[in-house]
Amino acid sequence: TVGEAVISPDGSRVAYVLRIPRDPFTESDGPEWAELHVVDQIGKEATLVARWASLAGLAWSADGATIYFFGRSPNIQRNAVYAIAATGGEVRPVTAHPTSIQSFALAPDGKTIAFLAAEETPAVKADLRRKGFNQEIYEEDRPFVLVWIIDTAGVAARKLDLTGSASAMRWSPEGERLAVALAPTPLIDDEYMNCKIRVVEAATSKVAGEINTSGKFGEFEWSLDGKTIAVISAADRNDPQQGRLTVASATGSALRDLLPNLKGHVSAIAWMDANTVMYIADEGVWTSFGRVSRDGSGQKTIVPTGGTILTAFSLSADGQSGAFLGQTPSHPAEVFAMKHGEAAPRRLTDSNPWLAGVRMGKQEIVRYKARDGLEIEGLLIRPLDEVKGQRYPLILTVHGGPESNYRNGWLTGYSSPGQMAAVRGYAVFYPNYRGSTGRGVAFSKLNQGDAAGKEFDDLMDGVDYLIAQGLADKSKVGITGGSYGGYATAWGATYYSDRYAAAVMFVGISDKISKWGTTDIAQ
Repeated sequence: TVGEAVISPDGSRVAYVLRIPRDPFTESDGPEWAELHVVDQIGKEATLVARWASLAGLAWSADGATIYFFGRSPNIQRNAVYAIAATGGEVRPVTAHPTSIQSFALAPDGKTIAFLAAEETPAVKADLRRKGFNQEIYEEDRPFVLVWIIDTAGVAARKLDLTGSASAMRWSPEGERLAVALAPTPLIDDEYMNCKIRVVEAATSKVAGEINTSGKFGEFEWSLDGKTIAVISAADRNDPQQGRLTVASATGSALRDLLPNLKGHVSAIAWMDANTVMYIADEGVWTSFGRVSRDGSGQKTIVPTGGTILTAFSLSADGQSGAFLGQTPSHPAEVFAMKHGEAAPRRLTDSNPWLAGVRMGKQEIVRYKARDGLEIEGLLIRPLDEVKGQRYPLILTVHGGPESNYRNGWLTGYSSPGQMAAVRGYAVFYPNYRGSTGRGVAFSKLNQGDAAGKEFDDLMDGVDYLIAQGLADKSKVGITGGSYGGYATAWGATYYSDRYAAAVMFVGISDKISKWGTTDIAQ
């Protein structure tokens, strides 16, 4: 599957990361392999880096001659930043930092790199660990993540003098400032809920502005004139998921929502020009691609809902070409491209050509009324060789979060049975119960203060709907899910033990009381 795709400055090529699962019968245990590929606008591709242990964070030099990334080869223990010619050749290390690189940002002039790395373990503490004092102390052992700057020739890095722990940063267009996401501590509670975006001068570490976010926020990007920063933010501190497209002055101001009437969640952004932000939004089980001016006017949908599911994108230097990650019910994420004036993104890669010869169960959208009248939406994969009038065993697959949602794309994967179950005669149902994203802030808050209440009634109501439709066998219903979906699975196996014949819990929550007292996730 394609993990990320970044278009070259001139729009002629796309660099992408291909993730390849290990063969459990011939290879040692471990995570998926990662490869760096380049594909042009007609689908001709080349492999630049093969079979690395990790590889991510692609960035093109301004002249399109070099591709930067961070990761590690199989025999290396920690991530570093690397560079390779876009035409191929030797991989060149750029950093030799004592701790693992967590992310990096290439300056617009291509001469400087900012990167994030945790502070080193103090020598005294490292010595104690070697002597056996290696216990983990809850909420005390996490190191602060610092911002470092180095030139692309690999000259010794210097640390920015900032207060807090960093999780992301972006260079300003002129390359003199950095927007940095800083939390008071490296604890996940602070990163989620108390993080702020500070604009700092790269040369002096002086704070030149602060964007006072409220609650969660995600991706943030500078406008091309350096005056504005767009942020995917939460609507307020109690909003469970960032999804509002907001902007603020780079010198500091309140965030302003550019799409206040969007009944969905924005998931990716990029500036097309100094005045226009382009975005991908989840809308129900679909995605859309659109644009809006930074004053909130001129909103236009470029790619409407109902087609390929788009999950990430990047733009060329002139904003006229884009590269996307796209998926459908028949294939996982691939590279898509689109130029100004085209009606829809074009597929450039085919990472699984063997799928063309595989028969799959039909995937369709299901809408039903919950017991209180609220309409719930979900996705159903029907049994492969379904016979009309026959009932089938049903697997209810519950997403985590609960601030998440299922899209009408590829639904088969690790811990998600999908087509693997359909070919064996199962129906598989993926509901977007209340509290899910994709339907706006109000819908995502409907489960607050009611854990395992109406949100999980929605699950049972979906099962009953499929039974009433004549598809599901009520004596053969199973439930599965991970994280919050695992919590739903544990709930289903106990509260409704008479309704579920099987339950497979995956990294789930089994004790809400102990979780509240010990979790690293904000409550």
